[in-house]
Amino acid sequence: MEWRDTGFVLAVRRHGESALIAELLTREHGRHAGLVRGGQSPRRRALLQPANQVIANWRGRLPEHLGSLDCELVEAHAARFLDDPDRLAAVTAATALLLTTLPEREPNAELYQSFAALLAALTPTLPSPATGGGLARGPVLDSGDDWPQYYVKWECGLLSALGFGLDLGRCAVTGTADDLAYVSPRTGRAVSRAAAAPYRDKLLALPTFLWRDSPAERRDIAAGLALTGYFLLHHLSVPHGRQLPEARERLAERMRRPRF
Repeated sequence: MEWRDTGFVLAVRRHGESALIAELLTREHGRHAGLVRGGQSPRRRALLQPANQVIANWRGRLPEHLGSLDCELVEAHAARFLDDPDRLAAVTAATALLLTTLPEREPNAELYQSFAALLAALTPTLPSPATGGGLARGPVLDSGDDWPQYYVKWECGLLSALGFGLDLGRCAVTGTADDLAYVSPRTGRAVSRAAAAPYRDKLLALPTFLWRDSPAERRDIAAGLALTGYFLLHHLSVPHGRQLPEARERLAERMRRPRF
């Protein structure tokens, strides 16, 4: 049996003296692993960095076998984040979440496209020196854009795609779409500030950027990650006897620190 597909590298691990087992998020075959012979060579390890986009050729005698993978590089996303620890932490957290929450070999075109869009949002852009304008890919100079908001919204989309979507557009108590400030940890529905007053200590904070377009400070991003982290943990991790991936916890910790 054999197939060819495009995918993003999620993780690799050593296998024997020279091979690697690579985990990919593929367009048509979902999260899929395979053995990469000679994968520990410098050239192949560089190709198989998490977040890199590849064309994957999988071969196996039976569909349920691990099989072998040959990969060709399409786009080296990983190198674009090396100079920015925050962006790198976000990419690492996203790949770890996909690796631990997605079932194996179940296609999910929505999540494939959303991860591609996340990488595009995280990729730094700079004015092109050749043209004096426009946008070009390049090294990170700063993180003064809205990628952290996009990342939090991506986690909301991950929850939704896996059947645990949050309803953040209207108050669950009054139906109003104004002054939403909290989320019920039981239902995942928004609650307005006034309606939440009697029991707000039992609710999760809802940062404004998640229910209307608005700027977000670092503390708002931290609040957004605390919100999505609660539901990721209780709906996708704990039922399988796991905690949130360490990479996701490190990103949340970074966002809780003030940026100087």
